[in-house]
Amino acid sequence: MLETGIATPGYRITPLQQIAKGGRWRTEAMRSYAQPVLYWFTRGQGRITIQGATHGYGPHNAVLLPPGTMHGFDTLGQVAGSAIFLRPDPSLDVPETAIHLRLRDATLQAELNLQVDNIQRELDRGAQASDRALLHHAGLMLLWLERQAGPDWQEGAEPGGSAGRLAAAFTALLERDFRRGRTVAEYAAQLGITPTHLSRACKAASGRPASALLQDRLHYEARRLLRETSLPVKDVAQALGFRSAAYFTRAFQQRTGQTPSAFRRGG
Repeated sequence: MLETGIATPGYRITPLQQIAKGGRWRTEAMRSYAQPVLYWFTRGQGRITIQGATHGYGPHNAVLLPPGTMHGFDTLGQVAGSAIFLRPDPSLDVPETAIHLRLRDATLQAELNLQVDNIQRELDRGAQASDRALLHHAGLMLLWLERQAGPDWQEGAEPGGSAGRLAAAFTALLERDFRRGRTVAEYAAQLGITPTHLSRACKAASGRPASALLQDRLHYEARRLLRETSLPVKDVAQALGFRSAAYFTRAFQQRTGQTPSAFRRGG
């Protein structure tokens, strides 16, 4: 089963290779999950965009994302590793900002593998799996990640410079409001800057203008709804703030090369 940020998420571990098999949009398009997620890359390299800022990643990189963090990653060649999805729980002390660790020491790599294996072994118990055990394993893993990041991890996790800060502010608004049909100009006005200034900041931070990030987020959600729900196309269009089903169909086809109905039939 591909991970897609469903309404009542629980603990799951999914191989990154499985997610990537769903198509490039499954990894590269901007999305967020309603739960904390740890990407543990054990092989391969590429770029990951988090809150509008793009950085490289390589083997033995761990990326922890709080719930609702807009992100996407590309891959150069084959990638291996796991996506560890944690249940959103008030008892879990989840960091408020992302953590990106480059674990070059083999001992640290083995320690994180053990943390992930502990969760996997509990999940392998199936119906006998204990929510209490999973909560404790998840809490220990989060604490381990914070300790490896060190006392200054929060400062280091923030996008650098004014461009990074603007891109982060924009993506936070975008994640909240992308279903409302808002334009880049409206987001820029809310931030107190011009659309040109906003697009330049996003381009500097992520290599993409603000409009590309907006369209990426919209069309990821459109594809997700078409593939994973039975909502009529007109309802998908309405849910994402498009003026009409016809306008949505034109925009979707221009973006993907397929009509929404053809994309849905693709399975």
